[in-house]
Amino acid sequence: MSTPHWFDQGSLVLASNNKGKVAEFEKLFEQLKLPVEIIPQGRLNIPDAIEDGLSFIENAIIKARHASKISGKPAMADDSGICVPVLGGAPGIYSARYAGEHGDDAANNAKLLNDLLPFRKNGEAIEGMFVCVLALVTHAEDPLPQIFQGIWYGEILEAPRGENGFGYDPLFWLPELQVSSAELSKEDKNKISHRGQAMQLFRESLV
Repeated sequence: MSTPHWFDQGSLVLASNNKGKVAEFEKLFEQLKLPVEIIPQGRLNIPDAIEDGLSFIENAIIKARHASKISGKPAMADDSGICVPVLGGAPGIYSARYAGEHGDDAANNAKLLNDLLPFRKNGEAIEGMFVCVLALVTHAEDPLPQIFQGIWYGEILEAPRGENGFGYDPLFWLPELQVSSAELSKEDKNKISHRGQAMQLFRESLV
């Protein structure tokens, strides 16, 4: 594995205050054996950035630059969500605040189920996908952010299943495994999830 120059600092700020995301990233870095310390931005008292982009990529870059500017360190940001084609891609970039209040998983899930009711026909599956975009900046004005994208395809259940994970995991059905995302262990989820895919691309970029 090569050693990018930003590794010399020995740490990377994770531009998120989402406890579920932070836990997944810490586990992913551990599994991928990446030789860098992850510092959640909350530990540095960095507030959330204003996400006013119109795409996952734009918002990921905004968050990474924000964390890097305040910390003076390299930063990685994740912008992710669930997209449902029959809803025109919604919830999309608004996944975390789909029901209005940021981070209310139960309300977001309930709104998604309600919005899909008109599309439930004869037991037909409703396709959905989890999207994760990672943006890495070596400094706040980095002109060439590195982008890593993962997409995880599945279906949207009619009712929640499982107790693991967070966000929309209980509604995300994996037909090939016959389980919901919330029924997977952290280790198994990280091997195949949108975030796991993006992290693997990040790791491969270091080789």
